Amino acid sequence: QVQLVESGGGSVEAGGSLKLSCTAGGRAFSSCGRAWFRQRPGKERELVSRFSRDDTEVYAGSAKGRFTISLDNAKTTLYLQMDSLKTEDTAVYYCAADWPQLGGYCPRGQESYWGQGTQVTVSS
Repeated sequence: QVQLVESGGGSVEAGGSLKLSCTAGGRAFSSCGRAWFRQRPGKERELVSRFSRDDTEVYAGSAKGRFTISLDNAKTTLYLQMDSLKTEDTAVYYCAADWPQLGGYCPRGQESYWGQGTQVTVSS
C-alpha cells in the first residue's frame, strides 16, 4: 500500500494563489495515475486535473487557464498550482494515483490510491 500525503492548503483571498503538493513516501509517480480531485461543500468529489497515461494534461473547465498540474524532475512530487483563486474553489483537495501491477500493466479505471486531503479556503 502507498500512502499519499497532500500539503500546501490554507486560506487565501480571492485572486490569490496556492501551490499544492502530493507525495507518496518518496515513490515516483507512475503514468498509471496522477490526478487532483476536490470536494466542495455539499458537492460530489470532482476531477480538477490529471495527467492522462500518455502525459496529456487534462483540466476541468473551471480550472482551465487558472490551474496547472506538474511533476518535479524525479516524479516524486505532484503539484497543483492554483492561480486567480475564486471563492467557489473552496474545497478539500485530494491527490490520487495508481501504479503498475505485476507485469507492468496499469489497473483499469480511475486512480485507486488517495490522500487524506488538504483544505483550501478562498475568501472574498
